[in-house]
Amino acid sequence: MAVEVVYRSSRDLERLFMDKAEADRHDKMLELAELLTEVLHKAVPSLNEQQGEEVGIYMAKHREVFARAFKSQADALNELISPAEAAS
Repeated sequence: MAVEVVYRSSRDLERLFMDKAEADRHDKMLELAELLTEVLHKAVPSLNEQQGEEVGIYMAKHREVFARAFKSQADALNELISPAEAAS
C-alpha cells in the first residue's frame, strides 16, 4: 500500500494539494481575496456578497497584472481584457 502526502489549504478545506508551497500560495491568494472583498463592499455597499467574493478572487488571482497597472502600467490590464491579443 502506498502512502501519499497531501496538503490542504486552511481556508479551502475541500481542495487538496500535492505540494506545500502550492497550498501556501492558494491560502495567501484566498486571504488577499477576502481582504479585497471587504474593501469592495466598503467602496460599493450595493455589491452583493457573491459578486464581491467573485471580484475579490478574480483580482487576487491576477494580482501581478493589477500590481503592474497600479504602478503606472495601465496597459497591463489589456492582458485580462483580451489575453490572446496581449500575448502577441
